[in-house]
Amino acid sequence: MNVLDPEWLVSTFGLLGILVVVFAESGLLIGFFLPGDSLLFTTGLLVADGRYLHVPLWLVCLLVSTAAIAGDQIGYLFGKRVGPALFRRPNSRLFKRENLDRAQTFFDRHGARSIVLARFIPIVRTFTPIIAGAGHMHYRTFVLYNIIGGILWGTGVTVAGYFLGQVTFVKSHIELILIGIVVVSVVPIGIELLRSRLRARR
Repeated sequence: MNVLDPEWLVSTFGLLGILVVVFAESGLLIGFFLPGDSLLFTTGLLVADGRYLHVPLWLVCLLVSTAAIAGDQIGYLFGKRVGPALFRRPNSRLFKRENLDRAQTFFDRHGARSIVLARFIPIVRTFTPIIAGAGHMHYRTFVLYNIIGGILWGTGVTVAGYFLGQVTFVKSHIELILIGIVVVSVVPIGIELLRSRLRARR
């Protein structure tokens, strides 16, 4: 099993597998390592190509967005219930305190709109709804930004994959494209870490 290979996930588990991964990466602590961006982009590619997925694009986008929104809702409720205890917990194999601290810094800097922005940043998007719940963000405010972010991410990345999947160059260099997506996704995390180290030195 290669859960980090988007095409393997889609070919093996189909649309249900996509929804489970999106849900887990959006709101469950154990899902932070899953390939959210590359999976959605690959999903769009495969819908355009007619491989593995024989479902209309609009339905895929609707279901993916719903799974993303539902995942964040669970993350918020989890953070609200066990957030304080989570902040006191030391590092473990699955839980790294630095990931939580990184999401907290991101949340403090951007406020409510971090719920939308975090959707496009791996790892941070998993922990941000938990931070929002632990910080007792107003529930209606969270729901509003969660819906906006879930639709923009779930639909936007999938649609981008769909239309680019019809480009010959993209079809011929799919692995290179996916690597590029991962690199671009990780860049904001690298910038944030660099800023944190510079601030610590100062």
